[in-house]
Amino acid sequence: MRHLIQILCISLSLAAAADATPIVFIVRPAEKAVTEGTDPGLSAAGQNRAKALARILKDSQITTVFVTEFKRTQETAAPTAKEAHLTPIVVPATEIAGLAAKVRALNGNALVVGHGNTIPDLMKALGIATPVVIPEEDYSEIFAVSLFDPPQLLRLHYPF
Repeated sequence: MRHLIQILCISLSLAAAADATPIVFIVRPAEKAVTEGTDPGLSAAGQNRAKALARILKDSQITTVFVTEFKRTQETAAPTAKEAHLTPIVVPATEIAGLAAKVRALNGNALVVGHGNTIPDLMKALGIATPVVIPEEDYSEIFAVSLFDPPQLLRLHYPF
């Protein structure tokens, strides 16, 4: 965990020195609760992961939080949004082009909680050339995208 925080700090410092280019932290929702419904919330492990994410991003100067209409994205982002005193912006999960446009228009750092099946398309829309594949059971990835020209991707993991 300490190593991850150091890497994030170095990345953010480099970005701050380069015209304050925004950094977008993109994650998938944390672990889901076992339910019968189509819109489950977070499991206890997922809630712990969401809290860990907030601790990791605490000093990242997040100014915007994007979530989808689904409970898990909102619950994953909630601790980070609360820490930053922000109200998340809900963007439909299928509106990848619209979300990418909003992200590119940012003047500050952001958290995006997307989905395992939409994050690869969002990365592509943001100009990341390397294809992104997210294993179904991997909830630990943080994609840190610096909106340089061209955009840069740093892939990190946050086990807790």
